Amino acid sequence: MAAASMAATATFSTTTKPHNPPSLFSSKSISKPTSLAARPFSVSASLSAASVPYNLSNFKFEPIKESIVSREMTRRYMTDMITHADTDVVIIGAGSAGLSCAYELSKNPDIKIAIVEQSVSPGGGAWLGGQLFSAMVVRKPANLFLDELGVEYDEKDTYVVVKHAALFTSTIMSKLLARPNVKLFNAVAAEDLIVKNGRVGGVVTNWALVSMNHDTQSCMDPNVMEAKVVVSSCGHDGPFGATGVKRLKSIGMIDSVPGMKALDMNAAEDAIVRLTREIVPGMVVTGMEVAEIDGACRMGPTFGAMMMSGQKAAHVVLGLLGFPNALDGASAGNLHPELVLASAETNEFAQA
Repeated sequence: MAAASMAATATFSTTTKPHNPPSLFSSKSISKPTSLAARPFSVSASLSAASVPYNLSNFKFEPIKESIVSREMTRRYMTDMITHADTDVVIIGAGSAGLSCAYELSKNPDIKIAIVEQSVSPGGGAWLGGQLFSAMVVRKPANLFLDELGVEYDEKDTYVVVKHAALFTSTIMSKLLARPNVKLFNAVAAEDLIVKNGRVGGVVTNWALVSMNHDTQSCMDPNVMEAKVVVSSCGHDGPFGATGVKRLKSIGMIDSVPGMKALDMNAAEDAIVRLTREIVPGMVVTGMEVAEIDGACRMGPTFGAMMMSGQKAAHVVLGLLGFPNALDGASAGNLHPELVLASAETNEFAQA
C-alpha cells in the first residue's frame, strides 16, 4: 500500500452536562473550557508521509558555531539575573501552590515575578498523585481553576479526577512561563532571607548544587534578589521543606513551627486556604508550608487546596503591592479584568 494512501481515523464521542458557573468576583459568568467528558470530539490521525514538513530520510540542521550557543544562553540568563536582582515578587518553590500563585500574579503584566526552585525540574510533588499513582484528585469547587487552565478531567459529584497529574503541572507551567513578566530560576536554592528593620526584603540565592556542598568546599558565597514581597512555598517539612518558616523561627521573627498534624483531608484543605496569609511583614506563606507553621492537618493526595492557596496568596500579594484584589473587596476587574479567583462559587471565601 502506498504511503500516501495510508490513513487512519478514530472517532470517540461522549457527553455530559457542561458547566459555566458564576464568579464571586464578577457579575458575569466566566466562560470556561468544558472538560473532556463535557464535549463530543473527533480525532483524525494521518499516517501520510506528506504531513511531515521535512525529509526524514536526509535530514540536516542549519550550521551553527558552538560559541553562538554559549553566548545565547549566557546573555539571556545574565539579563534575567540583572532584571530580577531587584524585582516585585520572589516566589520560593515551584510546586503546585507556588506555580498557582505565580500564574495568578502574572496576569498583571506590571508585576515582575521571579520563581526560585532548587530542583532542576519544577512542579514539586504534582507530577504524580498519591503513592506514585498517576491520577490527580481535586475537590470542587477548585475544578474551576482547572477549567480556566483548560485541563480536562473526569467529573464526579463532589470532586474531579485528572487522568495524570502531569497534565496539570505541564499545562500551568507552559502558560505561566510563556508570560514575559515571569522568570523561573530552577536549580537555584534560596539559602536565606534578606531582612531589614523587621521586614523580609528578598532572598539569598546560590546554585542548588553549591548549596548542597557547603560542607565539602569553602568560600562559596551567595547572590541576592531584593523583592517587595517574598512568597514562601517550600512545602511540608523534610530535607528541603518548610525552609522559609524554619528560617523565620531561627532568627526570632516567629515563635514556633509546630509542624503539621495527622491526615484529615476535609479539615486540612479548608485550613490551608483559610490560613494562607502574610505571616511577617514582607513574606506570604502558601501551600503545605502553612500547615507547618499553624499545626494544621496534612491532606494527603488531594491537590485543590494547593491551587486555591496559591491563588489566595497571589491576591494577598496584590493587596500588599497596592493593586485591586479579591480579598479586600476591590474589584480586580477595574484594572485587569482577568484577575479572578477561580475557586469561588458562593458568597463565602476564606479569610486569614
